[in-house]
Amino acid sequence: MNTTGDRRHRSDLGRRVATRRGQLGLSREEVAERSGSSPGYITHVEEQLSTPGIEFLVRLAHALDTTVQELTGLTADLAPGGAPPGNRPELVELRETECWALLDERGVGRICVEGADGLAVFPVNYQVLDGSLLFSTAAGSALGRAAAAGAEAAFEEDRLDEAFRRGWSVLFVGPVHTLTDPAEAMGMSRAVTVRPWSGDGRDTVVRLAPRRVTGRRILVPGAP
Repeated sequence: MNTTGDRRHRSDLGRRVATRRGQLGLSREEVAERSGSSPGYITHVEEQLSTPGIEFLVRLAHALDTTVQELTGLTADLAPGGAPPGNRPELVELRETECWALLDERGVGRICVEGADGLAVFPVNYQVLDGSLLFSTAAGSALGRAAAAGAEAAFEEDRLDEAFRRGWSVLFVGPVHTLTDPAEAMGMSRAVTVRPWSGDGRDTVVRLAPRRVTGRRILVPGAP
């Protein structure tokens, strides 16, 4: 039995269970209690090539506030938001402090910049540091060229809860720039711990200093 939690020995289900559990801030003991299982079996599901039955999968999905389809990867390649709206949804504005809190320290969002062919929107890995958003990109990319020119950019991130038709989105608008001071650039590069999922060769650090921060949340009465 793998007791080290080596990710190479996890199933797709195990990876998704562990990721969702981490998003909710739950321990294995808490998930076990919610799903009527044991911490040892949750460990087995996360770290081994397990094939639990549908009855347990339903309980596990409920414990993790998600769906069996999400846990098993059936919706991985589907565009989110295809479900109809919830019952009596309410759209509320978020305060700036709430928007920053939702970003956490790092993640993946979308950035919009003016490119050679007009506006371009693409996903980026980001890191929050000292009231700014940092990205690692290639100097010749659309983001790298926009930052070299000190252009305006808009960064957006959102989360959707398909099961309960709720979610939130935040928007950060401001100039992007590359770090030209060598000392600042070296210090910032060392502070950047997030790396692009798209691979190496993106060693230009870009900073977005937002001058406008807005956000909205969809609430559904009765949703947990």
